[in-house]
Amino acid sequence: MQECSRKERLEGKRIGVVPTMGYLHDGHLSLIDRVRELADFVVVTIFVNPTQFGPFEDLDKYPRDFERDCEQCMAHGVNVIFAPSAGDMYHPGHSTWVTEEALTTDLCGSRRPNHFRGVTTVVTKLFNAVLPDVAVFGQKDAQQALVIRRMVRDLNFPIEIVVAPLVREADGLAMSSRNRYLSPDERRRALAISRILLGLTPGKVNPDLIWDGITKAGGRVDYVEVRDADTLGEVTRDTREILVAVAAYFGPTRLIDNVVLPHVH
Repeated sequence: MQECSRKERLEGKRIGVVPTMGYLHDGHLSLIDRVRELADFVVVTIFVNPTQFGPFEDLDKYPRDFERDCEQCMAHGVNVIFAPSAGDMYHPGHSTWVTEEALTTDLCGSRRPNHFRGVTTVVTKLFNAVLPDVAVFGQKDAQQALVIRRMVRDLNFPIEIVVAPLVREADGLAMSSRNRYLSPDERRRALAISRILLGLTPGKVNPDLIWDGITKAGGRVDYVEVRDADTLGEVTRDTREILVAVAAYFGPTRLIDNVVLPHVH
């Protein structure tokens, strides 16, 4: 992969990457379409990263369909698919980690210990393999996008990070590979998340009402948080936009969603 990227760069091409865990959906494809606007040579990485899963999470059953992923990548003009094995990425005795220590202590970071350590480490390794000029991530994983931006800034990666808009299903559900876990009834009830978030009005955001609405729909709320969209810190007078972030379970499936709104003082 490194040799391929060096060759393309010597030919004057700008290299773009979309890191994924595969089982691609229209949300992923929107990221690919965005990076094609920003780069001459497009790489999609497909790697289900074991180090970002907790001991009781869904690593073994995480959906995979590599052949279909390849077909979709080809249809969207991807030049290279980089799909390493776990053995390629983590040698025996692996003991080096990349950690971000400010943005990962709350929200999904506090609920999923070591999750973001796994994310920042694998993204660093993927960046080192692909050697991109630009990388595109999705707004659906809002905390992850902020963490990656911070990591790139703090460690002086020569990479532009672009965050593309969250993509939803026709019924409003935020697109996720894990949506396939939902039963028809769970999916119907899970629409409460997007219905509530998309109905929010700047200056009138009440986390308790969001929590109650999801609970009444049969969800088990993990968190509802209102934060500064740029820093994940508390909202202050200097805040320009707020991030309203939700994580909730419908059945055994954990869903996340968010909206960004102007901050009304």
